Amino acid sequence: MANVVVLGAGLGGTIMAYELRDDLGTEHKVSVITKGTQYSFVPSNPWVAVGWREREAVTIDLEPVFKKRGIALFSQGAKRLHASEHRIELMDGSSVPYDYLVIATGPDLAFDEIEGFGPEHYTQSVCHIDHALRAKPAFDELVKNPGPVIIGAVQGASCFGPAYEFAFILEKALRDAKVRDRVPMTFVTSEPYIGHLGLDGVGDTKGLLESAMRDKHIKWITNAKVDKFEAGKVHVTEMAEDGTVKTTHELPFAYSMMLPAFRGVEAVRGIEGLTNPRGFILADKYQRNPGFPDIFSVGVCVAIPPIAKTPVPVGVPKTGFMIESMVTATARNIASLIAGKQPAAVPTWNAVCLADFGDSGIAFVAQPQIPPRNVNWSSEGKWVHVAKVAFEKYFLHKMRSGRSEPFYEHLAMQTLGIEKLKAVAMEK
Repeated sequence: MANVVVLGAGLGGTIMAYELRDDLGTEHKVSVITKGTQYSFVPSNPWVAVGWREREAVTIDLEPVFKKRGIALFSQGAKRLHASEHRIELMDGSSVPYDYLVIATGPDLAFDEIEGFGPEHYTQSVCHIDHALRAKPAFDELVKNPGPVIIGAVQGASCFGPAYEFAFILEKALRDAKVRDRVPMTFVTSEPYIGHLGLDGVGDTKGLLESAMRDKHIKWITNAKVDKFEAGKVHVTEMAEDGTVKTTHELPFAYSMMLPAFRGVEAVRGIEGLTNPRGFILADKYQRNPGFPDIFSVGVCVAIPPIAKTPVPVGVPKTGFMIESMVTATARNIASLIAGKQPAAVPTWNAVCLADFGDSGIAFVAQPQIPPRNVNWSSEGKWVHVAKVAFEKYFLHKMRSGRSEPFYEHLAMQTLGIEKLKAVAMEK
C-alpha cells in the first residue's frame, strides 16, 4: 500500500486529494495536511470585503467530506518538511511519513517586505477569508467618511486579477452607497501596462481594462514600486521603461487594498534542491521535483519564471484552469509510479478567467497561458458577472460533494463557445 500525502488544502490541495482518491482507489492511503479544517473559496473574497458574502457562504468544513471520501485529515498544520527523511513534521511535534508527497501549500504573503504593508498595519487584503472579513468594517468606515482609495498590486506580485476585480467591485459598492462622487480612486500596479496581468496581456485586456477604468473614473499608475505605507499615505516610485526613476508620488488614502508579492511557505522554504530562492517548488514537466523524485507540486507554490524582464518585477499567475491541469497530470503520474511505470502526463497550463466587476466583467482564455498562444481571447459584458456567480455556486457544490471532475476545463470549453456560455449564464 502506498501512502500519498498532500500538503495544503486550498484549491489545488483539495481537488488533488479528490483526484488521487479516484485514481488510486481504496487500496492506497491518501492524506491531507493543513491548518484547520476549513476550505475557503478565495475568488469570493472581494465580495466578502464589501459585505456581499458572509463567511458561511464561501467556506466548507472538509472533515466530513474527506471522511466520506476516505481521505485522512491532519489539521495541526505543517511545521517543516524533512524531504530526505520522507516525513512532514507537524506543529504539535508529531510527524506524517509519505511514499509520495504533493506540495500544494499556496503562497506565503510577503507583507513584511514593505514597511507598513498589510492588514496588521495600514492596508487591507482580500488574499484570505479572514483578511476580507477584517476589510468589511474598513469599507463601512469609508462609506461613513469618504476619502481617496488606492487599489493595486506591489512589486513582485503575480496575482493581479483580484486587484482589478476588487477595484471595480469596490467602485460598484460605493455607487450603491451613493458616495462614489466623494471617493477618488487610483490603481497602483507594478505591471508595465494596465491589463498585463503577469501574462503580457491576453487578447485585448489592455484596451478593455483601460476603457473600463476610464468609464469608472479610476486613475492609474503603472511600473510602480511601493516604498512604504504610512497611516493614510503610500510612497510610490514610478519607474521609466529603462529602469530609471521617472517620478515619485505621495498618495493619500482613506482606504487601501494592495496585493503582496508571494513566496514559498516557511515549512518548505530554503530546502536545497527543492525550492528556488523565493521558496517556490522546482518542478519538471511532470510536476515532479528533480532533486526529490517522490515529491510533486501543484498550484501557486510552483516555481515559474517571469515571462520577460520588466522595469518593476512582476510574477506569473497560476490560474484555476492551470492548477487543475497540474492536479490531473500529477494524479496520473503518481498512479503510474505506484504501478511501476514512468510518469507520462504533462499539464496543459492553459488559462481561463472570469474577472467580476460587480455588475459587469471581463473574461479571457489563454491556451497556453504562457505566450505565444494558440488561443488569445478576451471579452467583456454583464454576462461575466452572472457567469462568475454561477461558477461560485457550482464550484462550492463540487467541493462539498467531493467531486473531482475538471470544472475549469468545462468552463474553458464553454467560454470558447461564447454565445453558449452567455446563454447558460443568463439562465442561472
